[in-house]
Amino acid sequence: MESIPREVLAALEEEMAVRSQLRRARTRELAHLLHPRLDPTAVPLIGVLGTSGALRPSDLVRVLHLDASTVSRQIAAVERLGLVTRVPDPTDARARLVDLTAQAREQFTAYLDERLDDWEHAFRGWSTDDVQQLTRLLRRLREGR
Repeated sequence: MESIPREVLAALEEEMAVRSQLRRARTRELAHLLHPRLDPTAVPLIGVLGTSGALRPSDLVRVLHLDASTVSRQIAAVERLGLVTRVPDPTDARARLVDLTAQAREQFTAYLDERLDDWEHAFRGWSTDDVQQLTRLLRRLREGR
């Protein structure tokens, strides 16, 4: 396998750093939209619940790649802000699921729709195959293969 030139890797590093900065800015934006006192570090939890629906805290730990105490604190914090609620697990009467409140789900869905509109605009002129290839390559990068 050929060695990738360092200037190519440096250009990639620069682009990834810019994407990371933009992602942090969008995370802060969503946090403020959902609640002025929402800590942006809890936004991934909101995002998972917004796309997956109600989950057990243990599932959130696994999906978010965080320890249980961190997830527990985040759930408690967003619950105090009225963004999530705990509901009975229909498959286990002893367990509880965490879910977005109706208002938080509505706000998250509106934000997600806006983001998808932004992506649609950004990829205007790209083919569906190109966007799918980019998605495959980004997934491959994330998975380290």
